[in-house]
Amino acid sequence: MSTEQKQVRDLDEGRYVMIDDEPCVINSYSTSKPGKHGSAKARVEGRGVFDDQKRSFSQPVDAKVRVPIIERKQGQVVSKTSDTVVQVMDLDSYETFDMEIPEDMEVEADDNITFLEGMGQRRVVEE
Repeated sequence: MSTEQKQVRDLDEGRYVMIDDEPCVINSYSTSKPGKHGSAKARVEGRGVFDDQKRSFSQPVDAKVRVPIIERKQGQVVSKTSDTVVQVMDLDSYETFDMEIPEDMEVEADDNITFLEGMGQRRVVEE
């Protein structure tokens, strides 16, 4: 798996973290004061990178969490298979693959797109 470990205190909003075995973008990060006998706790809320589901967790700030390695890549649309599926060529590796695109996104052959790749999944991002 393409993940690394970090302490909860090292997380930032806008970065990635694994929540319930799904890579998520952190929407909010807040900490509570340490209690009389415990350590400070952090509450992290995020949204799934590939499935758009809201998720959250609460853990001590010194706990370890997995952080997915997600790359932002450029691709070129080779052809349109259907209204929601296009064939894309990765502009770094020249690999071609099919990807779903958002319904409201208009693309044609030879258009350049940006997509996220990580954890064996890909998703087109609108800029």
